[in-house]
Amino acid sequence: MAVTLGAVVVVVLAAGTVNGSVAVADTNPPPSAGEDTPAAPVAIDPASPGLKLPEGATLAPSKVLDIVSVTDESAVAASQPQQRQETSNSTVTYALQAEVLFGKDSSKLAPAATGRIQAIANDINARHVSSPIRVFGFTDNLGSSEHGDVLSKARADSVYKVLATELDNLGDASHTFQVRGYGEDYPIADNSTESGRQQNRRVEITFTPPAA
Repeated sequence: MAVTLGAVVVVVLAAGTVNGSVAVADTNPPPSAGEDTPAAPVAIDPASPGLKLPEGATLAPSKVLDIVSVTDESAVAASQPQQRQETSNSTVTYALQAEVLFGKDSSKLAPAATGRIQAIANDINARHVSSPIRVFGFTDNLGSSEHGDVLSKARADSVYKVLATELDNLGDASHTFQVRGYGEDYPIADNSTESGRQQNRRVEITFTPPAA
């Protein structure tokens, strides 16, 4: 799956720079973090009084909700994507599985990781992104919470450094980055199974393309 990325300024827990990019602390959760898995549809009684508007009430103005497109790249199973791209009306998020990027309990990038990050940099560059780019790390709930916080931040830093360098090589070194490790917070799957824990061990890169 082809991917692309753009310019560089960074936000981290401690300020720092890479090839002119700036890192600053960020306290906001990731846009898609903590979303519950949809439950089965609930039967609705159309004649229920609770569905009727009170006398004198009016409907709120209509609005367009975010439409999310999800593309998975998997070498194992649909439930274990190596890389996932989520595109909504406002943001693009790449979720990279930790096993694809790092060795076990390590923040050192594997040889195959650079190519994936380069592809995302190409996508950012092609979209002419000017907004801050978020690079967030996550772990499963095995081990201590403190260890997960440290490991997820170190992994996010490793991805950020390569991303910033690749954007600089593309002549796009003006981005601001927000880099953070969330540890076991904001799981996207069930931590009680290995399949779920594998999905939770990830690094997400999120950015907002300019409005069309």
